[in-house]
Amino acid sequence: MRAAVLTGFRAPLEISDLPDPDCPDDGVVLRVLACGVCRSDWHSWTGADPDVVLPHVPGHEYCGVVEETGPRVSRWRRGDRVIAPFILACGQCPACAAGNQTTCPSQIIPGFTHPGAFAERIAVARADHNLTALPATMDPALAAALGCRVTTAWHGLTGRAALRPGEWLAVFGTGGVGLSALILAKAIGARVVMVDVVAAKLAHALAHGADAVVNAADTDAPAAIREITGGGADVAVEALGIAETTASALKSLRKLGRMVQIGMPAGPHVTMNLPMDAVYSGQLAIFGTRGMPAWRYPSLLSLIEAGGVDLSPLIARRIALSAASGELAAFDSPAPPGVAVITDFGR
Repeated sequence: MRAAVLTGFRAPLEISDLPDPDCPDDGVVLRVLACGVCRSDWHSWTGADPDVVLPHVPGHEYCGVVEETGPRVSRWRRGDRVIAPFILACGQCPACAAGNQTTCPSQIIPGFTHPGAFAERIAVARADHNLTALPATMDPALAAALGCRVTTAWHGLTGRAALRPGEWLAVFGTGGVGLSALILAKAIGARVVMVDVVAAKLAHALAHGADAVVNAADTDAPAAIREITGGGADVAVEALGIAETTASALKSLRKLGRMVQIGMPAGPHVTMNLPMDAVYSGQLAIFGTRGMPAWRYPSLLSLIEAGGVDLSPLIARRIALSAASGELAAFDSPAPPGVAVITDFGR
């Protein structure tokens, strides 16, 4: 099979012919239909993720068609179109039994701890506990974006911060997670302020429903948000994993506000100097979130299929496998608006 292989950190991915993956006893082998190129993949590409051992196939936002099933798989058959969360939980431990699969202590993470989906095929373990059927009419490129950015934003907004209609949401970062949070929050009925340092990305956010935008390159973002919202946002989302934006997100909240850390801190941002005086005096709540439990996928897919939310504006670029290196390198600077998805694995 063709795959894009990371053989050196910050080096172009090598397009290689690799053996097809073996099918796990409890899993399936998928023919990959689409795979997103995510900022988390960039962390792997730069060497910031300690789970990644070279050589390595990145890619964790994927959907595909079942080509082979293991002997312990009962729910899936050859030809089924499916999507998987990027965290494959065991389905049997106390965390999984409580519905908190994203905290499973024996989780498998394709694209990080195991070979990912920058490839024509991927082996997905624990299939009965993790896979969800795709609606027949859903575009594979959109489905791939659901695997991380959309689902993480949805769980952060609804499963963690409990965003309510009429509340103000401030989103720091207008990449894939930030745009997902914007579109989903508007579907909930919230009002949204988007924050970035790139004018083109803020214009893109306005075109897709943002109530207001703040350019943090030339503005005190927390002060601007407090003025726009009449006292501060009810909920803030940090979508970059950067100390400066995390601090600004906390400072942008009104009293009793809730902040959700969705951006993955890595490298120099693993340890942050935060304004804990704002947390204390404002009686703020800070939520960490990572992924979404598999049991929540069907309800989100049903909402999308019923027309309750249109996520198609997320997909900006459909690219070939050979173009993945360029998309990863683009994250070194402010990336262009929208999400890139690999849909052509033959080039």
